Amino acid sequence: MKKTLLAEFTAREGAEAEVARMIGDYALKVREEEGNLAFDVYTKAAHPRAFWVFEVYRDEDAFQTHLNAPYGGPFNAALTPLIEEDASVLTFLDPLV
Repeated sequence: MKKTLLAEFTAREGAEAEVARMIGDYALKVREEEGNLAFDVYTKAAHPRAFWVFEVYRDEDAFQTHLNAPYGGPFNAALTPLIEEDASVLTFLDPLV
């Protein structure tokens, strides 16, 4: 079964360009993962500091591989001081139909 989630975070005032650059670089790496099916990054039109990342992985194993990728920890460590939340807020999604 596919593993689908939405990651949300808000860039601190003045950090949105750096966050956008970082998440763009990170997205290129994640999209190369064998089990990644989607890693789409959005900002909210009415609130461009709000970032939403829609992620889909082939299955739980592919998601675990993603979590253990060597570039994930450094990305999250660099992101944390640039966002308002303590970490990305993750919402796991199940298909309806």
